[in-house]
Amino acid sequence: MSKQKKKLRFEVGENETIAQCLERMDQEGYQPTRRMEEPVFQEITKNGKKEVKPIRQKIVFEGTLKEEN
Repeated sequence: MSKQKKKLRFEVGENETIAQCLERMDQEGYQPTRRMEEPVFQEITKNGKKEVKPIRQKIVFEGTLKEEN
């Protein structure tokens, strides 16, 4: 039997809903304990000037291993 990590991070994929990510966590035996959001930026050069624009939001859940009774 393989030993699982006590904490693991799960990123919501581009074509995945939050509910699907939470379901995936549950299937792997983890429960969400923390939700983190961070913007993803893209650097664009316009007329010789560099601009940084947000293009999407990245959502990551931290999960802890469920305890078996």
